[in-house]
Amino acid sequence: MTIMENLESGAGRLGLQLSTKQLEQFHTYWEELVEWNRRVNLTGITGYHEVQTKHFLDSLTIYLAWPPTGVNTTIRIIDVGTGSGIPGVPLKIVFPEVHLVLLEATEKKTAFLHHISSRLMLTDVEIVAGRAEDTAHQKQYRDSFDIVVSRAVAPMVTLAELALPFCKVGGRFIAQKKGNLIPEINRAERAIKLLGGRLREVMNVELEEFPDERQLVIIDKELATPGLYPRRPGIPSKRPLS
Repeated sequence: MTIMENLESGAGRLGLQLSTKQLEQFHTYWEELVEWNRRVNLTGITGYHEVQTKHFLDSLTIYLAWPPTGVNTTIRIIDVGTGSGIPGVPLKIVFPEVHLVLLEATEKKTAFLHHISSRLMLTDVEIVAGRAEDTAHQKQYRDSFDIVVSRAVAPMVTLAELALPFCKVGGRFIAQKKGNLIPEINRAERAIKLLGGRLREVMNVELEEFPDERQLVIIDKELATPGLYPRRPGIPSKRPLS
């Protein structure tokens, strides 16, 4: 059995061919994740096969919603609330040309992100320690990303307020979600429009590795987000815009 065999076969069904170097990087990522998880709470999933599918392959499904321009050196991605680097780091491994920003508020997790970026010899990766509510008002990050991604951070109505301010007009916000999303999407409809977005599609992820319902919520950024948003830390979750 080759290393990361489950990941390699699943990625192939997404249309992605992983090189030996990339598979080795993913293997190292798993090893470091397990080692650090002994002292820092990074994830509840650490098994070799589970990490391949539930973390790494799941991250790569974002490729299904990739903008039609493809991948080139001009693409800027921010992963909002990245935690242990999911989905941002797997995307960077497979698409090394992109500029990646990893946004995480927890100091111990940002320490891991610095470590794993160095260990995997990733270049053009910026790690920002802070909350989305504050960082999105900083000039160098606001309205400046082609793709904004987020996974399992908050309900869509809150997540839209945290993520859309980072997205430039013409860019795309891709949120990874699970389960029945109809009530959540309906509740978020007003917020998405107010923040300058338009719901393009809720895409079902259909891979044999995922027996549960997984979706990509794809939102196009059509207008600049009003300067008021996001509101101060904690308010988007306590007083959602729905």
